[in-house]
Amino acid sequence: MVARPILGLVALFLLAGGLLLHWFLVLSGGVNSSPENQFYFLEASTKGIANARNPSRWTFWAICGVDGSDHNANCGSPVPALPFDPPRNFGTQNNIPESFIGTHINYYLSRVMFAGYLVAFFFAHIALVTGLLALFSRLGGYLSALTTFVAMFFQVLGAALMTAWVVRGRNAWRSSGFDSHIGTKLMGFAWATFVCYFLASILFCIGGTIGRESSGSSRMSRKRSTRSSRSRGSFLDTESQSRVKDNYS
Repeated sequence: MVARPILGLVALFLLAGGLLLHWFLVLSGGVNSSPENQFYFLEASTKGIANARNPSRWTFWAICGVDGSDHNANCGSPVPALPFDPPRNFGTQNNIPESFIGTHINYYLSRVMFAGYLVAFFFAHIALVTGLLALFSRLGGYLSALTTFVAMFFQVLGAALMTAWVVRGRNAWRSSGFDSHIGTKLMGFAWATFVCYFLASILFCIGGTIGRESSGSSRMSRKRSTRSSRSRGSFLDTESQSRVKDNYS
């Protein structure tokens, strides 16, 4: 029984750590103070493209420029489900790499990514609350494992889609002669969050299983004790009956 609270605490620690990284991810582009102004998905040189900051950085909520300290600056208005689609983002096709014209793959990848991250974000908070129950009950452990697993599923979905459009975007910019690179911090945060949720879901589930095994062992012990008592009682009854017969014989 002692193992369940320990596993629950470790799982809560991992869940809270993953959720902290998740906060960094979903606030990028929406908060311009440190350290959020250091995080972005993709940066590309957009020299010669009208209406574009040079360079431009795609974040969770907005497209930002870069200041002298290499931080996000001059971010546009927050846009829910901001798509990665340069012709749409800048309102022109002039000087845009041809790989971005006439296709909507990156558009849908980035928008579904946005939804996946928000769903994972929601269920991770639910899991953090139910995780407190996992310290005391098997039901809390299984419920926390379920909610954390849902958060993990949508997190890995978002991370996979993010990796796809970011790598595709970087390669497209570079193939057209533009300098471009991936924001390694947000990339690392996204996948580290998935790992934290994955490990937390396993620990929550193990905590529930240990409780079940302990309960099963207790029931077996009680059954054995009852059987033993009955056997002793039967033996004593038989012995007393034998003595009575001997007295009358």
